[in-house]
Formats: sequence, structure tokens, C-alpha cells
Amino acid sequence: MNKAIYIATSEHNSGKSIVTLGLMSMLIGKTAKVGYFRPIIEDFEDGKLDNHIETVIGHFGLDISFEDAFAITKSKLIKKKNKGKIGEVLDLIIEKYKKLEEQFDFVLVEGTSFSGEGTVIELDMNVLIAKNLGIPTIIVGSGVGKTLEELIDSLYLAYDSFKVKDVEVLAVIANKVQTENIKLVTDGLKASLPKEVLVNAIPVISSLNNPTIKEIVDELDAKVLFGGEFLNNEIGNFSVGAMQLRNYLLHLKENALVITPGDRADIILGALQANESANYPTISGIVLTGNIVPDDSILKLIKGLTSIVPIISVEGGTYSITNRIGNIKSKIYANNTQKIETSINTFEKYVDLDSLSEKLSAFEAEGMTPKMFQYNLVKRAKKHRKHIVLPEGNDDRILIATSRLLAMDVVDISIIGNKKQIENKVAELGIAFDFSKVKVINPIESEQYEDYVNTYYELRKAKNVTLGMAKDLMEDVSYFGTMMVYKGDADGMVSGAAHTTQHTILPALQFIKTKPNTCIVSSIFFMCLEDRVSVFGDCAINPNPTAEQLAEIAISSADSSLAFGIEPKIAMLSYSSGSSGKGDEVEKVRAATEIVRKKRPDLKIEGPIQYDAAVDMEIGQSKMPNSEVAGQASVLIFPDLNTGNNTYKAVQRETGALAIGPMLQGLNKPVNDLSRGCTVDDIINTVVITAIQAQGL
Repeated sequence: MNKAIYIATSEHNSGKSIVTLGLMSMLIGKTAKVGYFRPIIEDFEDGKLDNHIETVIGHFGLDISFEDAFAITKSKLIKKKNKGKIGEVLDLIIEKYKKLEEQFDFVLVEGTSFSGEGTVIELDMNVLIAKNLGIPTIIVGSGVGKTLEELIDSLYLAYDSFKVKDVEVLAVIANKVQTENIKLVTDGLKASLPKEVLVNAIPVISSLNNPTIKEIVDELDAKVLFGGEFLNNEIGNFSVGAMQLRNYLLHLKENALVITPGDRADIILGALQANESANYPTISGIVLTGNIVPDDSILKLIKGLTSIVPIISVEGGTYSITNRIGNIKSKIYANNTQKIETSINTFEKYVDLDSLSEKLSAFEAEGMTPKMFQYNLVKRAKKHRKHIVLPEGNDDRILIATSRLLAMDVVDISIIGNKKQIENKVAELGIAFDFSKVKVINPIESEQYEDYVNTYYELRKAKNVTLGMAKDLMEDVSYFGTMMVYKGDADGMVSGAAHTTQHTILPALQFIKTKPNTCIVSSIFFMCLEDRVSVFGDCAINPNPTAEQLAEIAISSADSSLAFGIEPKIAMLSYSSGSSGKGDEVEKVRAATEIVRKKRPDLKIEGPIQYDAAVDMEIGQSKMPNSEVAGQASVLIFPDLNTGNNTYKAVQRETGALAIGPMLQGLNKPVNDLSRGCTVDDIINTVVITAIQAQGL
């Protein structure tokens, strides 16, 4: 079952609060523990909290703190965006959401409200968040001020914005529609949207749009003189008491707010008397302008009345105050149970709850974004903390990556190098670096040096290695780091930023060696595309594998794929699909495919198959209609290093895909090789996957 839903809109004042409250009520009735999350909220003053979060948490008694219920304020988001750091925002949002996902059976996620600064980026941001959280969406739009065609167009455009990014839209709700137009709107939307999208319309509920006295008090920073217990009174309309009382009484309407200067005792007392009279409408409250409070005699008279309404005093003239009151948009707040109950009842009346509940239960996310994959990697690495050695302590990128890894608190780290030189480099780089949390090792000064020398000598003396040669080699950072892994003084090693692949891997081949029943070390890249993660192998180690080696690369890659949460569907790539192609290279791939089928009948595999048929469903089904792999391959095995290396780089550069790796597979303990052109992010990602490998996956 899906564990979350995202409520989104594309405009201000859409009334999505009614959907949030109605959905929350429905979910609590069906699910034991429900959480609530707003990725982005409006800025709030010190001492004041976001009203909507307080309302949802307070009314439903959710076991969640205010700080856990949101990720970032809009002003901070804009600053991050202007600095090109949207990725950091997404990381924070995913991290906070995932914590709630672990605590609750279901999480209701509410998007932004399109108010204030930054509204131009909000729709794209909502789409991006929903996509990276991997959850379906309900879109809410307002019918206020729109023709039927405009309402349908606006909701379809919002729907299309999500669908084009592969975010599933479960339902579209047209809110604030005139009651007589409900069927007209739903029919129009059903005709425009795919039939699997649930369509509902909710009418305008005037009481939900009416502000309360409390909202006026908050907006105008008013002083409450009387009737503090009735601040939830709704304002049906308002009028200014500037004329004589006998004329003003004729303008009173039901639930009217009376606005009058504070020295107009006649209007004040007349309005209060009208409120008690069966011949006049009920008033909701009185606003006294000009910061004028009535004389004591008038106040004494008011106190003695049996029926009272809120009377508040404000600064500012009658005209400006009236304009400000007219611009107040009503909100729902925690202690206004009447509005909350009205919202829930309205939602339950006009939304098909059974169909919506069924859609929520049936939805299963497809694909995985790069941010989701990276988050899951870090989470898994933290679960069973491991110790990784980085032999290239003289490289700036290694030091910067170490600084960030320390901040992430994901692994324990040892760096090989001269401590004084590293301290100087850290100072030059100006990075935060806690040396108390990092072990810096100079091989020749290490307490383990002699032990490592003797161990290497015993392991390699049959290969004509002398004790002197062993001493020289143990001064080499790659050999020393690999020996740390072999002896259990580190759980894994990451190197190659300043050394060749051969220099990094050779020590591992000499004494860490390959796993039982494995005859070849190979590599994979996790290719994080926009909506999925694919495994590419082998793109870094074996120039021209035989059919037997290619089969083993495929099996190792499938096992690695499964260990990292990706269902393996193996495509053995070639320049031909199926049985049509001829030639030595095609036959090699065909033979490798058959070897895999015999050794591992549990694996889904297809080969030979062309790249487009492997990843494009339409092409795959046209060329190989009965295949379980064609069009949906997740593990792509290239026939040789030339093809694999060029393809992964082409996909990376042309699509902007994140390539994590190479990750070596087949060794008894994890040693991974970096490209000499690697970035800091590449190093961090490789350290994290090495830590996961060290957990025994």
C-alpha cells in the first residue's frame, strides 16, 4: 500500500485546506498512525507558529512536533535557489519526510499555498518534491472568477505539469464551484482528463470564506475590550457606522461587523441593542477605529448588558481599517472547531471517499529518482556504520569529501598521508575538519607497518617477493590501505582520484582476492536517470570478456542490483535483438545469455538485445513482444569495455544522469576505484556504496 499522498494546487486561495482536513479525517478513520508534513511553509515570526500546521496537529491530536512537520520556510528556499542549491533543499525535504514515513503508517503531505514572494517557482517545486518523494498527488483548483473553460484548462495544465514528470495524479478536485454548476464542472473535467483520474467538485461554502473576529484581531493587532470568548464569531458582511443611528440600523445584515469610530456611542449602543432585538439581525462584533475607547460611563453600560458580542479597538482611521478588513482572507485555525467540522462534512459529502481510498491503497510507486536513491544509500550506510580508508590524503577533493562525510556522520574514516601536510591543506581550503574524528596514518610511522610488511611477505613469498620488496610496497598508500582492509583494520577502501585503476586494484587482486565461485572482478555503475536507476556493467575493468566472463559479470551485476533494492531484469546488449543477428560478437552475447540461464534460472534475462529495445517499452514490445525484460531492463550488460565505457559517459553527459561508481564486484572485501576526473560528490557516493558493500550485501 502507498504510504503518502501529496495535496497540490497551482494558485493562491484554492481552498486546499478543506481537502487536507477532509483527507486527514478519512485517513484517521482507516489508519492507526497518520502523520502530516508541509515541505515548504510561509515565514513565521518568533513566538508564532504556522497556523495550518498548528490546526491540523491540534485538531487531530497528531503525535508530531511542529519542527518535524515542515522542512524549510519560503524565504530560505528562495535564498537556496538563488545560490543554485535546490539539491540541498530536496535532500532536507526527503530526509525529514523519510523520518515521518518510518514513524507513521501514512503521511499526508501538503504543498505550498502560492502566496507572497516566490510564487513563480512554486508549481515546479511542488512537482519536483512529489517526484522525489515518490508519492501520488491530488490537485485542487478554485472556480472563483473563472469560466468553465478557464477552470478546466487551469486544472488540466496543473495535471499535465505533474504527469510530464511521471508523478501520478490520483484525483483532481475543483473547489469553490457554484452549487448549480457541480455536475457541469465534473462532466467537463472527466471529458478532459484520463478516465483513471478521480474527479470531484466541491461547492462554495460561504461560512468557510467568512473571516472571524479573531482573524481581524490578529491582522489589525487589535485590543479586545469585550466578548473575548466569542472571537470565533463569523463575519457575514461589514458596514461602516458613520450616519445617524436611525439610518444605520436599516443597513444591518445577518452576522454583520459594525465598523465605527470609538467615540460614536450612539452607534455602539444602538448596534448592541439591535443584536438583542428580535426585529433586527444578529451582529458578529464591533470594531472601534481611531484608537478611541468609549468613556467609562459607556463602558459601564455595556458591561451590564445580558448579551454581548466582541468589541475591539484598533489604531487607524475608519476608511483604512475598512479596506484592510475587506482584504482579509479567511483561514481555519485550531480552536475554530465549527469551521473544521464544516470542512470535513463538506469534503465527505462531495468527494467519493470509497474510490479515493481504493486508489490510495492500490497505488505503488514506479521508478526511483537520483535523490531518492542517494537518500536510501546514506540511510543504509548509517544503519550499520563501517570504517572506510581513503589512501589519497594529499588530494583536495578527498579532504573536502571527508569534511562533508563527517558532517553527514555516515562512516568512520581513516586517511593515509602526512598529517602536517594534511592540516596545512585543510587550512588552505578553509573547510570544517574535525581531526579528532579522523585517523590520519603515515604508513612508515604506523604501529601496524611491520605487521603489514610481514603479512604481505608471507602471502606473496611464493611469488618471489622478498622482505625488502614487501617493506617498499607497504610504504605505498594503495598497498597499505588495501592491507588495512585485509587485516580488518578498515572495512573498505576507496582510491583512484590520483592513481590509475591498475594501481588501485592490483593489491586487492594479489591478497584480498575474489570470492569463492567467482573468477573475475568486474564493475558496475548505478546510472541515476530522471525517473529510474539502472545498473550498467562492465564499464571500467574488463576490455574484452569471454562469453563465460560476460555471464559472470551479468550474474554479479544482478546480485549487486538486488542488494541495492533494484529488481534485476538483465539485458545482454549487442547490435542485434533476438535471433536475427549474426557475427562473433553477437554469438558471444548469445552464448553468455544461455550460460546465465543455466546457472541462474531464477534471473530474468534477455539477449542479445539492442539498447533501445532494452529500455523503451514500445520498441521492446515490437521487437520482442513476449519478453519479460524488453523495454524494462534494469541491468544492462555491455559486450566489451569500449562499448560500456563510452555508453555510460554518453548517457551521463547527454541526459545529466548521475553516475555512481564504478563499484567493483567479485572481491572478498570491498575496494573501489575512482576516476581521476572524479568530483567530490563522486567520492562521497563511492564511499557510501563501499560502506554498504562492507555490510555484507
